[in-house]
Amino acid sequence: MQSTSLINFAHLTEDLDRKANDYAKANPFPHIVLDDVLHPDAFAKAAAEFPGIKDEFWKGYLHVNETKYANTQPDTWGTTLTAVAKEFVSPEFVEFLVKLTGIEDLIPDWTMDGGGLHQTLNGGHLNIHADFTTHHVHKNWARRVNILLYLNEEWLDEWGGKLELWDADMTACQDKVTPAGNRMLVFTTSFDSFHGHPDALTCPDDVARRSMALYYFTEEEKAVRRSTNYQARPTESSAKKAAIWADRNALDMYDRVKRRLGISDERVNKMLAKVHKLRKRK
Repeated sequence: MQSTSLINFAHLTEDLDRKANDYAKANPFPHIVLDDVLHPDAFAKAAAEFPGIKDEFWKGYLHVNETKYANTQPDTWGTTLTAVAKEFVSPEFVEFLVKLTGIEDLIPDWTMDGGGLHQTLNGGHLNIHADFTTHHVHKNWARRVNILLYLNEEWLDEWGGKLELWDADMTACQDKVTPAGNRMLVFTTSFDSFHGHPDALTCPDDVARRSMALYYFTEEEKAVRRSTNYQARPTESSAKKAAIWADRNALDMYDRVKRRLGISDERVNKMLAKVHKLRKRK
């Protein structure tokens, strides 16, 4: 490993066999939480470069099942953030993920399909879901692994935002991950790897829940396409369950059309943002 790496590879690879065993046995699906992923100075620089809340390059995903913003354009990021992302798609890091997850032939994705920088603001949420399963451009690429690096310089428990990990039957939350700075969650993506932070954040208006997400794929002869599968928690009201169901099906239809016709997210996101503003005024 390169000594100049921003990633603390010595820390990540320490006792890797045990970490791989813990990963495989984790409930409710294979996952692991890793702290101190970047060297301290690299994390400080990356966090300082995170785009401001009103940065022009944020794109809103604003609908019933989520209210968050994404930036999938590394050329608009600061130099340290970009360098960190490049290391996450490097052969060294992919090799680490292969050994950690036990999934061979992982393919990194610099196009950030579903990934990139994410922020969620006061009042924002992300309903419980399993991620869409295939790449939008490389249709034979199946999603296999997700990494989430949290880039919050400070995050208080009372602000909420813990990522909930639910069992396959959506009967109970099995684990929660606090989005602490320089912490990474690695997990296997599947049809039922349900996760999210569905309760509205209570952080100050000038604070955002911040992360960097990347996905890793394997090439499959017949990759099975499924759109993001949002789920209601057992305690949700009947009205909310109906809204989640309707929104999920509308998004599935959009996903099918998007893949077939190549419609850009940008146009749809502008429309969703207008609808979100109208809903907030009511």
